[in-house]
Amino acid sequence: MPANLPTHVAEVILRKVLVGPPLKAYLRMRVEGREHVPATGAVIIASNHLSFVDSMVIPLAAGRKVGFLGKAEYVEGTGAKGWLKRLWFGEFAGMIPVDRDDPRAAARSLEVAEEHLRSGGAFGIYPEGTRSRDGRLHKGKTGVGRLADATDAVVVPCTLVGTDRVQPVGARGLRPHRVTVRFGPPVDVATLKRQHVKTRLYRAITDAVMEEIAQRSPQERSDGFSDRSAS
Repeated sequence: MPANLPTHVAEVILRKVLVGPPLKAYLRMRVEGREHVPATGAVIIASNHLSFVDSMVIPLAAGRKVGFLGKAEYVEGTGAKGWLKRLWFGEFAGMIPVDRDDPRAAARSLEVAEEHLRSGGAFGIYPEGTRSRDGRLHKGKTGVGRLADATDAVVVPCTLVGTDRVQPVGARGLRPHRVTVRFGPPVDVATLKRQHVKTRLYRAITDAVMEEIAQRSPQERSDGFSDRSAS
């Protein structure tokens, strides 16, 4: 693909022709509840997290570009190599760059997500904070609740099944295995706002999201946070 091609055009070609359809076929992807994902406007897609490939699977299943926070170094560089990195990670994978080596910039992660949502974008978040190392579904961190309260975006729970078999933690490359993506009805944030305020509201929204994910997942539930997550 020529490096002088605008990245947004190249992204459409990758998503609609070169990568998207073959990847969906390779994964034998099955999508349930796609009608719950609005075609336009601000939406938070909150999902369990089993594999690095999750951030590629969710946009393909949702049918729209979904932004995820990621390391800024993934989209940096000059020349053809830099263009390819920006195309793959920034456009196709929808990564929103954050300099995670700078404590001040890392602290702005939620602000960056808020800006993306206020522009009408779709934003993907993993409430567990990291990939599940033991296969269980862990307690969610309250960032998703904060985002929902701050932006009034629609919050759609998403359950991924099988991506851990496609690319287990630490493995390289993708293995053929069926992947199922299940979108649940949007969380009723308005009702929760009438019942709770601030930190209790954030926790209530997060718990509601995790409950919806759990109802559609074969994972065992955990009462604690993931090993690499903080409360």
